Amino acid sequence: MITVPHNESERLRALRSYEILDTPPDGAFDRITKLAAQIFRTPIALITLVDEDRIWFQSRHGLEEVVEIDREPGLCASVIMSDDAYVVCNALEDPRALANPLVAGAMGLRFYAAAPLITHDGYRLGTINVIDFEPREFDAEGEAILKQLAAVTMEQMALRLSARKVMAGLLEALQKAQKRSELDEFVTVCAWTKRARIDGEWLTFDEFLTHKMGLTVSHGMHPDAAQTFLEGE
Repeated sequence: MITVPHNESERLRALRSYEILDTPPDGAFDRITKLAAQIFRTPIALITLVDEDRIWFQSRHGLEEVVEIDREPGLCASVIMSDDAYVVCNALEDPRALANPLVAGAMGLRFYAAAPLITHDGYRLGTINVIDFEPREFDAEGEAILKQLAAVTMEQMALRLSARKVMAGLLEALQKAQKRSELDEFVTVCAWTKRARIDGEWLTFDEFLTHKMGLTVSHGMHPDAAQTFLEGE
């Protein structure tokens, strides 16, 4: 079990580093919630992320009309206080859930089981959970399966973030290449010193290649120059 101090500001920073809040629906996460609902035979399965003052639904199988709820009182907000699975077998008999609007309101939630989404460095960002309108039992095997689904969800989040970083890197490389091509369009060269004026600086050719293009420079001799040199000998 991962044990880290529960520092809310650091947890929120970790959550936002994934750049996933308020993003459009993602088929990878939707497949996970659909699978969870099928495995546990529940009408609803959710992937939620616990933000500063709300619980945002990254994926919602069987609950299409709601995209987020207030954080307090929220069952998912309770789940992220621990690394363990959080199970409410009968909400009407569980004091932890009686005040929840999903229990007391029209929805009539009775069963809730969730596992936290835990980062590699121990921050709990949200949950994957399954919900039913009837009380039911939930054993240790079910908890283990739910934790595995939470781990798969975190892997998908990490892959998504990695893909975004790769795309950002490619975009940066393209922008740099574009700037280099713009330099080729018009460059002022001193007829006497042969220095080029780049961004307000007069640079030698070697300085331009190393400082502006990021290249490593080595020196050789052009064949024509070499022939002239040999003939001069």
